Amino acid sequence: MTNSRISGFYNLNLDERRKKIADSSSLHDFGTLDSALTHGLSLETAMHMVENVIGLYALPLGIGLNFQVNGRDVLVPMVIEEPSVVAGASFMAKLARAKGGFIAESTEPLMIGQLQVLEIKNLYEAKQKILDNKQELIEYIDTFPSSIKKLGGGARDIEVRIIESSPIGSFLVVHLIYDVRDAMGANAINTACEQLSPKIEALTGGKVHLKILSNLSDRRITKSKCVIPVKELEFVGADGVRPYTGEEVRDGIIAAYAFAAVDPYRATTHNKGIMNGVDAVVIATGNDWRAIEAGAHAYAARSGKYTSLSTWSKDNEGNLVGELEMPMAV
Repeated sequence: MTNSRISGFYNLNLDERRKKIADSSSLHDFGTLDSALTHGLSLETAMHMVENVIGLYALPLGIGLNFQVNGRDVLVPMVIEEPSVVAGASFMAKLARAKGGFIAESTEPLMIGQLQVLEIKNLYEAKQKILDNKQELIEYIDTFPSSIKKLGGGARDIEVRIIESSPIGSFLVVHLIYDVRDAMGANAINTACEQLSPKIEALTGGKVHLKILSNLSDRRITKSKCVIPVKELEFVGADGVRPYTGEEVRDGIIAAYAFAAVDPYRATTHNKGIMNGVDAVVIATGNDWRAIEAGAHAYAARSGKYTSLSTWSKDNEGNLVGELEMPMAV
């Protein structure tokens, strides 16, 4: 069983840290772990990944400690060049352990594929035709072989939006809602949009232009919550720095959140701090951090005004309560 509470980890040397991680997790083969962390990506492999390769670029891989998620200890890999992010995340996770750590949940893994339909004479009639044939279109998409379909995923819904005004005039947008299971889903969505395109053109008399995944995955939301006892927030003064009561620290955090909630200039920096930790984990796990970042900031502006992704408050017992909600297509 994994134990994320490793006392004195910071003071260990590199070999001792790797041994500790292996002993504290299911990675009992220290030799395999050591080899993977030492050698990493080869230049030969890199040559087959992207174009015009001339070398490799390395970033530090750290481990976020003290995390307890839904009652289970986890060691969190984080790839980042900025100091204090791993330490800060580990410290906050330590404070959250006092009330059971983090409680997290996710919605169904639904992604959106978009089809932009141009050259339509009557947008409202075209929209209605698509909606009238929605079930047939969904069943049609699911007739194509798909590994995601075999795992229980597939087309779930079709929605239609009318864009009344744009730099090229009005047009129609069709949203294909697709359950991608544990995949990020880009390839499956793009393929399904290509397959759907001729059917949409036949129904509307228009021309399908773009057929592509949206990285604003607002149907695939992850929520996380922690409760921190006010006594855990007490700061004992030292070296000329005055002490702070837990209530002062709690109220200071809530006041800083309130600033981010109403001011986009502050919210941008506030959310950058959130994404410091999120991006570090996304990169370490080999996911598309650019997609996560873009979706997060678009989600923060979903009300028409850019605001904080997180909220901070106090409960009836005076505890500090933190909540985070954002798209998470990984």
